[in-house]
Formats: sequence, C-alpha cells, structure tokens
Amino acid sequence: MKKINNTTQTRKDLALKFLQFGEGNFLRAFVDWMIQIGNDSTNLNMGGVIIQPLANGMVDRLKEQDNLYHVILEGIKEGKPIREIQRIDCILDSVNPYDEYEKYKAYFLLPELEFVFSNTTEAGITKVENEDINAAPPASFPGKVVALLYQRYKKFKGATDKGLIFVCCELIENNATRLKSIILELAEENNLEPEFKIWINQACTFCNSLVDRIVTGFPKDKIADVQQELGFEDNMIVTAEYFHLWAIEGSDKEKARLPLHNAGLNVLWMDNLKTFRDKKVRVLNGAHTALVPVGLLAGYLTVKEAFTNKTIETYIRNLISKEVLPNIAGDTDSLEQFALEILDRFLNPYLKHFMKDISLNSLSKWITRDYPSLKNSIERTGKLPKRLCFSLAALILLYNDNMVEGFKVNDTNTELSAMQAEWKSEASLSEKVNNILSNHALWDINLNQHDGLTQKVSNYIKQIKEVGILSALMTLEK
Repeated sequence: MKKINNTTQTRKDLALKFLQFGEGNFLRAFVDWMIQIGNDSTNLNMGGVIIQPLANGMVDRLKEQDNLYHVILEGIKEGKPIREIQRIDCILDSVNPYDEYEKYKAYFLLPELEFVFSNTTEAGITKVENEDINAAPPASFPGKVVALLYQRYKKFKGATDKGLIFVCCELIENNATRLKSIILELAEENNLEPEFKIWINQACTFCNSLVDRIVTGFPKDKIADVQQELGFEDNMIVTAEYFHLWAIEGSDKEKARLPLHNAGLNVLWMDNLKTFRDKKVRVLNGAHTALVPVGLLAGYLTVKEAFTNKTIETYIRNLISKEVLPNIAGDTDSLEQFALEILDRFLNPYLKHFMKDISLNSLSKWITRDYPSLKNSIERTGKLPKRLCFSLAALILLYNDNMVEGFKVNDTNTELSAMQAEWKSEASLSEKVNNILSNHALWDINLNQHDGLTQKVSNYIKQIKEVGILSALMTLEK
C-alpha cells in the first residue's frame, strides 16, 4: 500500500499564515479541518506550521508523512447518517522546538505570519515561576510566546502591522485573556522595555474562543479497513463526530481576516462568550468529566457504552438538569433543549469516544468544568449538590493505584505525585480526602472552604469501595 506523503499526493501552494501550538487529535480534526475546508471552497489560501509544545509529542510521526493526513467524520446530519473523509494538506511543516529551535524561531519571525492557534490543554496556559524566557525554548507555552513575541518586536522595530492574532482553544474561561495576562507579567518580571508591552497591547489581538466537537482520535480497532478504503498508509488519521462549532470573541476586523463562516462552517463571532461558554462547558464538557471516573470504575471503555447503562444515564441526566442547568442564565426551555441535544451526541453510534482519552488532566478539567456548577449550586441552595460531590469522589478514587484494571491516570507529575502520596499514606480516609481537597497545587483553590465537602466526598468514596460504583449510584438516585 502506498504511503501518504508528497511523492504520492499533490498539494496546493499556500501562504504560511498561522502557527499552531499543539499537534494533538483535536486541533488537527477541528482547526486544521476548518482551514482545509476554507482553502478548498473559498480563497482563504491559508497554510500553517504545527509547533509541538512539549518535548515529547507526535511531530516526528507527522513529518514521516509530510504533514498530510485524513479526517474522517461520522454522525447524523438532518436526521440521516453521514460519513465524510477529508484529506488535510494545509499543514506545511511541523517542528519540535526542543530539537529544532532555530527553525521554530524563523517561522515565528516570518513577516507574513498572521495567526497563532493553540490547544495546550487546560494545564497549558499557566505561569511557571522564575521561568527562563531566554531558554531555547522556555518550558511553558506562555514563556515560549513572550520570548518569541519579544524577538518579533525587536526584528520589526515595533511595527504595529507585525503583531499577531492569538485564538486560544483551551477549555478555560477567558483563555486568550489569561494568556495575554501571563505574557505581560513575564515581560514585567524580566524587565523588558515598556514599549514592548505597549506593542503587545496595540499590535497583538487575543481572542477568547470556545470549541465544540467530539474527537475520538486514531481508529486503532479498524485501521486496516480504513487504510484500505483510503488507499494509503496514513498513520495520523483522526476520527470525529460531524457536529462542529467554534465561537470566537472578536471584532469584525478579526472576522474578516479569518472568514471561515464564508465556507459554510459553524463559526460564530461574538462580543462576549460568557453565557455561551457556561452552556457548552458546563453541560457537554462537565458531563464528560463527571461521567469518565464513574464509567471507568464501572468497567466501561467508551462514552456510548457507559451511557447505555440506565443507572449511569440517569445519574448524568439528573446531574445536568438538577445541578448544572439551574445555575446557568437563560431561558429554561432553551437550556433544556440544548442539554437534550448535547446528551444525544453521547449516543452517536459511529463514535468510539474512549474515556481514557478524556481522562487526560482530569483534575484541572474537573475544577474548570464542574466546580463552577458545584460552587453556584451551593450559593443558590445553601446545600452541597450530591451528584457533583459524587463525581468528585469518583474522580479522587480513580487516582488510587489499580482501581481500574488496565487503566492508568494521565496527569502532570506534580498532580500524580500529590495524589499518590496521599493514597499511600497511613492517614484515615477522611484525612486523606481533607488533604487532597485542601491542596492548592491540585485545584488552585482550597476546596475545603465549602463546609462539609470533605465528609460528603469521604462518605461517597467509602460507599463506592464497599458496594461498587453502580450500587452507590442507585442509592444516590433514590
């Protein structure tokens, strides 16, 4: 079978207009897919370079096939099954800055560069204390950005037309605003000239955005059949649902420079994302994050498998209707309809959405996606919401070694070490939970500020261990 590369495929000549921090499945099946559609159906003419944000990643695998790959979409459109295959050729190169720093730097300093897209996970837009921004490269994503923006500022002598537009896809509130804030802090701490900070504010634009597409990744279980269908040996195939939505906070100026809506794509430009974000992150992503530890502890591998269990389905539907939706501003009927449409996507028969993939960085995901609903519920009712507390208990239990056969949690070394140290300690269960919930390094806050949370979570963990996750859920819903 032919390999997919530049010798077996023809590709368009595209202008290099964007850098993308993140080589993972989501950006490749979402942002790159959209840009490909725009290039194919309009005069977008937009090529890009993928930057690997961490020392270990998948750039080498992309290079092996000249950054060409396919996206396969499966789902329901207008009530009918749909399957689409799209070859992606808008990625012109991919770079590991830890091995190819000068090449990486050269791309960032190209005069025609316009955009930077990113998805470095919820943990990516964080500040590293005392970071060396002169390293090659700095460790953190914000550190990399401030270093290269400063070099760009110096190279073009502060020209305002050489600023960049950042569109962040990380699932944290005000993602681009947060990135800009850290960049300015780093500039201040490193005594960079005031004119540079003025240039950032005047020449660069930071667009918060919200993304929505379930991406299931590489179709490992049927790869031979898929490659036979394609006629190519493509080892970077990405599968995803047909549904997509990208909401971007920006002005008509940015909209005109990234006119993906002209290609018929579901890209919405708006003045403020807050209400829209609350709906999407709290309902879809919050439900996923609450489902994952429960489903894994029950022995399920995929979202669909877990959601077809009536006990688990009831738990998630009640969590959304009773503990999430009441805390979101908006018309009740439209919110309920939105939730129904979201949950129907959990049952997409064409997707194998593995919960082990969703479980990456689960602690930061829970605090971003589920904690706001827990906090607002306490403020609204004066009580601890039992289902959200149960989700927290199941999540903490998942970090106890060997709770699920064949599964290992995937998180930062700091978080893994902290959780494992508590589970291995000789302290009582209540003391362990108290220490975990009060650990600021895990959550960025002390969760024990909420009276009774340690006891409630401890009781749920004890119950799950004694009777099993499904029996504990049945008791919860009585």
